[in-house]
Amino acid sequence: MQFLVFILTYPLLLLISLLPFPLFYAFSDGLSFLLGRVIGYRKKMIRQNIRLVFPDYSEAKVERITRKFYRHMCDLFLEIIKGITLSNRTILKRFVPTNLEVLTAFEKQNRSTIIICGHYSSWEWMLSLGLRLANTPYGIYTPLSNPYFDRMIRKIRKKYRADLISRYETISTIEKHQEEGVFGHYGFASDQSPFPKPKSYWRPFLGVNVPVFTGAERLAIAQNIPVVFADIQRVKRGYYEVTFKVISDQSKDTQVHEITDTFIGLLEQQIYQDPGQYLWSHNRFKYRHLSPTANG
Repeated sequence: MQFLVFILTYPLLLLISLLPFPLFYAFSDGLSFLLGRVIGYRKKMIRQNIRLVFPDYSEAKVERITRKFYRHMCDLFLEIIKGITLSNRTILKRFVPTNLEVLTAFEKQNRSTIIICGHYSSWEWMLSLGLRLANTPYGIYTPLSNPYFDRMIRKIRKKYRADLISRYETISTIEKHQEEGVFGHYGFASDQSPFPKPKSYWRPFLGVNVPVFTGAERLAIAQNIPVVFADIQRVKRGYYEVTFKVISDQSKDTQVHEITDTFIGLLEQQIYQDPGQYLWSHNRFKYRHLSPTANG
């Protein structure tokens, strides 16, 4: 059944990928209208999250952010599909680092890096950095339930000299790489909503107290891997820039939660600057009522 779903769906995905960019983004606009105005995909959650973070915003302003978000979300996920046929030359023009020397300096030192970001702007096209770097970029991801689509996504990434690591194998894979002297750039989108446990780290995120993901920090400290924040910004539709900001050079010398707190502060700056580029459809605040100091 999974193979049948794949072979029936893939021709449509290929057709979308082959569309020239003006038609491609026109299709994205149509999909945005369908999801936002007709179907109302997760609209209640999206608006609830925006109101929670921006309680003083008028309904008109919440609606503007919501519409902008739908457009951004459709662009983002269709740009993944575009990767099926997107040439390396084209993506190099459309996703541009402003200070790649931050990463190449660590490569010259024979050191890996942990590149940390949130679900903001085009985190998916970050793996195109493999075309510019000596060391392989790895995206930490949750494998798709359909193995054929999962294989398709991995194939797209390998076009960019990048690869994916299952989140279930992250620690063992990076530890093995470190032991064998294999250096890479490991990308973590670290604004997930982890299930709260007795030792969970709670802190405000966008003004709401939530449990936060600390896995990237703990791994960086254990292996003394530098941590770099990826500040991704949309320049114009279909074009992005990323600026790298070093959070820690010697991670083993940082204080507990220092890396995580710095990352969250940088991510918040992005979101407050342009909230339409954040992934509001994710139920990021679902555990807020379980907070030791419950709010919201």
